[in-house]
Amino acid sequence: MAKPLRRIGSRRNGRIRSRKNARKVPKGIIHIQAGFRNTIVTITDGQGRVISWSSAGTCGFRGPRRGTAFAAQTAAGDAIRTVVDQGMRRAKVMIKGPGLGRDAALRAIRRGGIRLSFVRDITPMPHNGCRPPKKRRI
Repeated sequence: MAKPLRRIGSRRNGRIRSRKNARKVPKGIIHIQAGFRNTIVTITDGQGRVISWSSAGTCGFRGPRRGTAFAAQTAAGDAIRTVVDQGMRRAKVMIKGPGLGRDAALRAIRRGGIRLSFVRDITPMPHNGCRPPKKRRI
């Protein structure tokens, strides 16, 4: 008869603290996706694993107020608060999109106490784009 497998996270084998707060991340990457209707802030470690994220919608903004600069500032501050507690001090910032929340989110990150290594704009730009449809014949 085989031995029963011990569960990894059970209280019997001594591990009772939460895994989420145990990870210390000194530096990471902050991705800001600023659209016209919403702003999403995602914070990852150096390998790309998500540590924290927030958006204007999850912060309680609904409708047209989600696309405002204040909503982006609130979302960035919400995402930053959890990673500063985990020990993040330095970060790279990648900004994507044409929305109003680009600069406001960046200001909120600086105010949150994280030093920025560099800020890069990764907004996708078409190099001539798609072929337009044929003209309508009358």
